[in-house]
Amino acid sequence: MSAAARPRIGGLPLGGYPWYARLILRLQRKKYGRELEPALIWGRVPGAFLMLTLLYRALDRDTSPLEPGLRALVQVRVSQINWCAFCVDLNSSAALERHATREKLAALPNYETSPLFTEREQATLAYAEAVTDPARRVDDALFARLRRHLFEQEIIELTALIAFQNMSSKFNAALAVPAQGFCVAGAQTPSGEAPTAEPGKIRNVS
Repeated sequence: MSAAARPRIGGLPLGGYPWYARLILRLQRKKYGRELEPALIWGRVPGAFLMLTLLYRALDRDTSPLEPGLRALVQVRVSQINWCAFCVDLNSSAALERHATREKLAALPNYETSPLFTEREQATLAYAEAVTDPARRVDDALFARLRRHLFEQEIIELTALIAFQNMSSKFNAALAVPAQGFCVAGAQTPSGEAPTAEPGKIRNVS
């Protein structure tokens, strides 16, 4: 991240966080090679940071009824709508690790008309958009469409994941948290702009 690409409010020196926040940050360094910028900011409210970390782990667990690739696509699309460069960056990397293709990420804003997406994915993404976009709403027709492809438990967990990603991406977008260069593979903001400065580069972070 360049000196110019800084959030509007940054984190604290590592010694300024309680032990449990430092533990979470240490685990991030192990996984990603560095602390995630939003974590450093959230860590200034350490109790909330801990609860958010536990909530996300519960939603993105291996035993979730929603397949990992679908969860990642939902998170990228919600991040695009909310103009969160950091979230698009990190979630696109996760989508690639979960076997999405570059072409699918590039086509994500046009998922309804793209042959790359299954009917299950299209219904799920349409629901995610309706929950996220304040100009839209989840009407009975859309919910009936979703029910044709997802069971009740899947819908509940999907709704929780969408709500979490909305909170996370709106938080990051408001504080202008920049992408950290994990992945650029064609994932875009709603207007078609690439979220980082070096299109075509992919960095896997597993």
